[in-house]
Amino acid sequence: MTTSLTELGSKFAGLMLIWGIIQQYFPPALSKRFDYLWRRVENHFYPYVQITIDEFSNGKRNEIYSHINSYLGTKSIKKDAKLLKVEKSKNSKSFAVSLDEGEEITDEFQGAKFSWRNYSVKLSDDFSGHRSSRSNSVPMEKKSYRLTFNQRDREIVTGKYLNHITEEGKAIQFLNRKQKIYSNNCSNDWYWYGKGMWRDINFEHPATFDTLAMDPKKKAEIINDLIAFSKGKDYYSKVGKAWKRGYLLYGPPGTGKSTMIAAIANYLNYDIYDLELTSVKDNSGLKKLLMETTSKSIIVIEDIDCSIDLTGKRKKKKKKENETTSEDQEEDSDSSSTEKEKESTENKETGKLTLSGLLNFIDGIWSACGQERIIIFTTNHKEKLDPALIRRGRMDMHIEMSYCRYEAFKVLAKNYLNLETHTLFQQIQGLLEEVDMSPCDVAEHLMLKNASGGPQICLDNLIQALIEAKKKKANKDSKESKEKAKQNSMKIKKFSAKFLRSFGSVQKLLK
Repeated sequence: MTTSLTELGSKFAGLMLIWGIIQQYFPPALSKRFDYLWRRVENHFYPYVQITIDEFSNGKRNEIYSHINSYLGTKSIKKDAKLLKVEKSKNSKSFAVSLDEGEEITDEFQGAKFSWRNYSVKLSDDFSGHRSSRSNSVPMEKKSYRLTFNQRDREIVTGKYLNHITEEGKAIQFLNRKQKIYSNNCSNDWYWYGKGMWRDINFEHPATFDTLAMDPKKKAEIINDLIAFSKGKDYYSKVGKAWKRGYLLYGPPGTGKSTMIAAIANYLNYDIYDLELTSVKDNSGLKKLLMETTSKSIIVIEDIDCSIDLTGKRKKKKKKENETTSEDQEEDSDSSSTEKEKESTENKETGKLTLSGLLNFIDGIWSACGQERIIIFTTNHKEKLDPALIRRGRMDMHIEMSYCRYEAFKVLAKNYLNLETHTLFQQIQGLLEEVDMSPCDVAEHLMLKNASGGPQICLDNLIQALIEAKKKKANKDSKESKEKAKQNSMKIKKFSAKFLRSFGSVQKLLK
């Protein structure tokens, strides 16, 4: 097909040149008539349309060209293309194959056939020098792809085919890119020091759900939720919700909250935006940071209860109001003025970043400026967070990262020692039901620290650590019970003394 199209094109180009010379000697009226007849003949014998996609458009890189380049590169491996190029950038996982200059390839879509040809024209020294002085990103040659198809397939091309190859190209680039983890710069540095809002490095964390120490049922529930979210574009559009999801990870330190985030990112192949709230000046800055994030990403705020003094403010205000209403009017007026002074001081210290601004960041109108985003909060103290911050719809799924239990231990034993069963497992199971030990601490005892050590030594070390932790817990519980009994005894003595004094006063009154 490609050879015949090329031959027809060259023949018609020659005829057009001859016709251009001849029509100069025809009267205008006769020339128009011949033009009309010529177009009829041309459409009959050469019913093909050509579309050119340039690498640069209006001085900017054309994204469509990049997507088509990726799409055709993948197709060229399966087709009979002879001239290919191979490239690899620092931000790509693997080599990228593309068509070399002058190479052609055919493609099919919904029964229609399409021909693609790669063109490259070197620019003149004067033109390229002028362009390069304006921008270093403009190359010394003009690259383009030319699409040729039958005019009867025009609606397929404009309606579906171009969208199809663009989406396919995007998906190929997405899978081939290296994951990134971003951290926000301080708001004051964005303009004064020429820094961007985010800085990034390659994300190379090896965590997966297979290596995550967690109950398999809970793990499967999270994975199913992630799959439903990643495939839910049409569903979210149907119900009228922004395509995003919120997860709250809570639990004691060392229970794997950060590892869970890495596992989610690797499972979905998403980038991570680690948002440090203390570096954000105000609500406007928070909004700008959101607008600079990409789709298919995870926005993380770790230890949100410690990040900034936004949590529980409304509770404090209500508590202060209740305290002031229970006092005398005179004391109430004094305390209210004091509270106003404290409140104004707090507002000055915290700046303009407010709880309301954070809530709008999560699920306000501006939160829909991108698609396929996940927002994750982590905390060691869920009870300290404002209920409005973690309600369903903002944090859709609350995931408790608990202490290590037997099911999580079996995952760690498989990962670290390649053991699925052992005679000591039953003893360890009993101890883990009585002792609270984080997966991080359990993993440390299971790690082989030298070549001479083996699984038996690691399991013995873990059992010894669990027994010591059990003793410490027993001693702590004993001290707490004694302290509680002592406090109760003192309360009884105080109550008895107060009662006796009151009884003595009553006796004196009766006398």
